[in-house]
Amino acid sequence: MNKYLFILFVFLFVSGVTAQNPSETFNVKQSSIQRPKLVVGIVVDQMRWDYLYRYYNRYAPNGGFKRLLNNGFSCENAMIPYTPAVTACGHTCIYTGSIPAIHGITGNDWWDYDLKKFTYCTQDDSVKTIGSTTNLGQMSPRNLLATTISDELRLATNFNSKVIGIAIKDRGAILPAGHSANAAYWYDNKTGDWISSSYYLNQLPTWVNEINSKKLVDKYYVQDWNLLYPITTYEQSLPVAKGFTHPLKQLVGKNYGVLAATPFGNSFTFEMAMAAVNGEQLGADEVTDMLTVSLSSPDYIGHAYGPNSIEAEDGFLRLDKDLGDFLNFLDTKVGKGQYLVFLSADHGAAAVPAFLKEHQIPAGNFDSKTSTDEINKLLKEKTKKDDLVIGILNYQIYLNRALINDAGLNKDSINKWTMNYLEQQPAIARVVVLDALNITTLNTNIKEMMANGYYPKRSGDIQIIFKPQWIDGFLKGGTTHGVWNPYDAHIPLLWYGWKIQQGATNRKINMTDIATTLASLLHIQMPSGSVGHVIVEIIK
Repeated sequence: MNKYLFILFVFLFVSGVTAQNPSETFNVKQSSIQRPKLVVGIVVDQMRWDYLYRYYNRYAPNGGFKRLLNNGFSCENAMIPYTPAVTACGHTCIYTGSIPAIHGITGNDWWDYDLKKFTYCTQDDSVKTIGSTTNLGQMSPRNLLATTISDELRLATNFNSKVIGIAIKDRGAILPAGHSANAAYWYDNKTGDWISSSYYLNQLPTWVNEINSKKLVDKYYVQDWNLLYPITTYEQSLPVAKGFTHPLKQLVGKNYGVLAATPFGNSFTFEMAMAAVNGEQLGADEVTDMLTVSLSSPDYIGHAYGPNSIEAEDGFLRLDKDLGDFLNFLDTKVGKGQYLVFLSADHGAAAVPAFLKEHQIPAGNFDSKTSTDEINKLLKEKTKKDDLVIGILNYQIYLNRALINDAGLNKDSINKWTMNYLEQQPAIARVVVLDALNITTLNTNIKEMMANGYYPKRSGDIQIIFKPQWIDGFLKGGTTHGVWNPYDAHIPLLWYGWKIQQGATNRKINMTDIATTLASLLHIQMPSGSVGHVIVEIIK
């Protein structure tokens, strides 16, 4: 009898609880969760950490960088925890909190062993360009395997949050915005317009058509690229023997590709970002929106002229001014303290080897195309087979695995012959078979970075590790990036705005910690592939 009385008691108790007014038992409202009105992620393409201080005395008191440094929080020892340190990987890792070994974006391009072809990171032939008749809009985030913090924000608000991605580079707009973004916009260098993809929408919204109708690129070209200050004040740059000459007027209406390699590319991107805030009413209500902005021009300038050029210095001084104007715009449009900004970079850059040699610092260039041809010639002598090396990409040797298997060749022998050749090259410190990385004697930090970048179906077979200061390509000047060394892997990370206290930390922080920290600040789930940790100094 006691058993039946107990069951009856439980039934009556549960019935009483469920009969109560839901508001009496669960009274947490969405509006009670404290969030900023707008999150703005700014990634400066090819910005080494030291640029914050190299040009600090020249940054304007009311410019962007001093405002972020002096009123925000700086993570002084932020590092990239994987290789290769290139644009697609960097943007993806910032917004996913993940690594190429998980999210699958192993480079700007890679050989896809499933598809059996070279693949561009955002390539998608199933979609069409929106905004022009070129094929430059045939892009989407479908190659990205994990969610981004942008996706998680959309999920957390039942897709009421708006997410917009903007960059001159398609990959700089698409990968940060994620899978579920309302839209991403990038630059069509054949028309001078902002375009998108049918992945997102069927036609450009009115506000994008309006900014395209202004033909801003031609207006920038009319100004020419002149130095912001007298040439004698550029003391952090190499001397310019013939003066600074970058005339652009003759390009009006003709060549829209040059814009990206001038500081006007940053100005143009910020113009588009402000138009997006106005056109989409970002940050205008209580539901948090997100705007991802990538500034591509510093990368183009760095590749063309190098980090010690007067072009690079003037580019960052002009960027400082544009960044300050953008923050002032956000103050007015969204409200001081109502928006959250973080600024970081996707990678750094090496100094130009010729410049280092002039100052007795060991450096040099590696010719991957010549090495590919020579390795294939060597392997043909050994095996009688052509093209056993598909190519050298992302500092990795991509072997023709299908041909090796079909021909019954010994892959260990192929690896050995290839490694013997590479180890004799003056640029190379080490050569490692990637699927044997765990048993390789190698510095722990470097080994972890290599492992974090390894996704077998999109990565090569043999990893090349250069000597410090050696770079791949750029045999006639300019520079590049991608390796484990601090000049490529040490990046700025600044936080500013909503609930951010002024301060700094020298504790080592990984690029992958950014998305995880944002998730904590916003009280949302971290991205699906996240391996980052919360930056506790920010949360405090």
